[in-house]
Order: sequence, then structure tokens, then C-alpha cells
Amino acid sequence: MADQPDKSEKTEDPSDKKLEDAHKRGDVAKSQEVTTWFMMVGTALVFSMMAPITASNLTAQLKTIFANADLVEVGGPAFATFWQNLSGTVLIVAIVPLLIMALFALAANLAQHRPVWSLDPIKPKFSKVSPLAGAKRLFSSEALVNFGKGLIKLTIVSLIMFWVMWPERDRLDTIITADPSMILPVFQELGIKIVLGTLAVLTVIAGLDFLYQRNKWWEKQKMTIKEVRDEYKQMEGDPKVKAKIRQLRAERGRSRMMAEVPEASVVITNPTHYAIALKYEQGMPAPVCVAKGMDAVALKIREIAGEHEIPIVENPPLARALHASIEIEEPVPAEHFKAVAQVIGYVMQLRKSRSWSSNKS
Repeated sequence: MADQPDKSEKTEDPSDKKLEDAHKRGDVAKSQEVTTWFMMVGTALVFSMMAPITASNLTAQLKTIFANADLVEVGGPAFATFWQNLSGTVLIVAIVPLLIMALFALAANLAQHRPVWSLDPIKPKFSKVSPLAGAKRLFSSEALVNFGKGLIKLTIVSLIMFWVMWPERDRLDTIITADPSMILPVFQELGIKIVLGTLAVLTVIAGLDFLYQRNKWWEKQKMTIKEVRDEYKQMEGDPKVKAKIRQLRAERGRSRMMAEVPEASVVITNPTHYAIALKYEQGMPAPVCVAKGMDAVALKIREIAGEHEIPIVENPPLARALHASIEIEEPVPAEHFKAVAQVIGYVMQLRKSRSWSSNKS
């Protein structure tokens, strides 16, 4: 599809979020050969551990049936009871191996990935019923790989069966005339050889296929640079939006700062590049900065101070030092306290003299 990124563009490793989203959708690395290997192990265990006991129990049951076959009523409720008992015996013989095989199938999936709870793989999708999509899957590279694996497994199992059975051809020719009690051990021995040989080969196939499927899944999860950027925007926010938010916050902070300038006791300037508004009242341990700024902000602070008759003192070294070392609502640092105290003292003397002149007049 045109909107799908080309594989060559997927150069970035998948993020944790991409992997987690894939897991939630049920998209995980899974090898069917590993599942087959576990099923074969389960089959081998069931066959080696339960076959003798199960066969002897079933044999005893059948011997009893055949020995008393003339006593079994062909019709009526007795015949139904006979088949119920026989079916129950066969079911008990079969249900335990089936449960073991189910547990091994579950273990095969858990060995490849953590538990997945997702309905996405079974949701109806048009691509699953589309003839064109089906044809693409039928002639895809994955279908070719699966066909090759099936052909290799069939060939290997056939060779193993031939390797096991061919040396026993003479004994198999005469086994039909052997005592029935001798037939089961022979087939059990041959079956174990076939299963073990097949299992040894499937171990190699399953290991290689798991690595192949894992690598293929990882390549599919890789991301383009654009996808990485888009995901970052989703998780961290669009940089443009964040810059706008920072701008709005700065403007609001500047507005609140300007509202505090009329409460200042003095404004120390550079005279035009820097402006620091300080507030001091009786009982305060040190003057506090209520506003500061450079250039246009400094000019605005001077303008507001002039409108409210706040004293403006030009002291370039002190203005630069305070602007670099103090923040809004912070007290004056100890190293500048003496210089600031001199300015505050000058302002207080100025106010007293103005007050005295006003009272005299």
C-alpha cells in the first residue's frame, strides 16, 4: 500500500511503546516449529511412560471382552451398557495424553513470549477474506519458507523411518505370525527410535526457525525516523505546542511581575539594559526582588516605576550583579547586601527629605 513505509526506511530500533502496543495486539514473535517440538516432547513422554501401562490395561479389558464374547447380548440394554463401559475405558486412556499435550502446547507459547490477552487476531478483517490478499499470502516469501520447511521435515522424517525400519525388515515380515504379546514391545521399540530421531532433528529446525521468526518480527517492528518523531510528539508533546506553552507561561509570569513593581521600594538600573525592582519594609531581614528584566522588560519596569513615583537609582555594576545572582521573590544575596543597603538608605533619606519639605511648605 502507498501509505505503508518502505522496509528500507525502517532504520530505527522499535521503542518500548511500539513493542508494548504490538504485544497488546497479539503481534508477538512465535515459531510454529517450537510448538511442534514441545508437542513431540510431550508425545515422547506420554509414549514412553504411559504406553506400557495403558496398553496392558486396554489389553486386559479387550481380553475379557473377547473371552466372554458369547455371553454379550447383541440387543437390548446390556449391549448399550457394554459399549458405554468400553467407550469409558478408551476415553480414560485417551484423555490423560490429551491433557498432557495441551499443557505442552501452552508451555510452547509461554517459552516464546509472555502471556497475551488480545482479541485483535480473531477480529473480522477484510484482508482475511479478500481473494487478492489471500493470493498475496499464498505466493509470499513466508509461504515459500513454510513450504520449504514442511518439505524438509517430511523428507527428514521419511529418512528416519526408513533408517529405523529397514534393518528390521526381516523381523517385520515374520511378526504377523508372532504371539500377540510380542508384537507390542517390537512396535514400542521402533516407535521410540522414530520419535527420538525425529525429535533430534526437530530440535535443530525449531532453534533455527525461532531465530528466523524472531529476527523477522523485530525487523517488522522497526520504525522510520518519522515514526520515532511522531511517537515522541505523542508522548512528550509537540515541540511547537510546548514552546507556545512556555511563551504563554512567560507572558503570564511577566504580567504578574509587572503588577508587583508599584509595590517596590527602589528600582536599580544599568541605566537602560538592566532593571531590578527591590522591595523593603521594616522588619524584613533583607530586601526582596519583585521584578527584573533586560532591554524591553527593563524599560517597562522603569516606565511603571515612573508612573508610581518609585525611586530609580542608576548603578550599573550593582544592577548587572543583582540580575545575574537573584531571582524573583528571592532576598538579596549576602555579598550584595551592603551595596543594596546603601541604596535603600539613600532612598529612605530621600523620602524623609521630601516629606520634610512637603510639611514645611
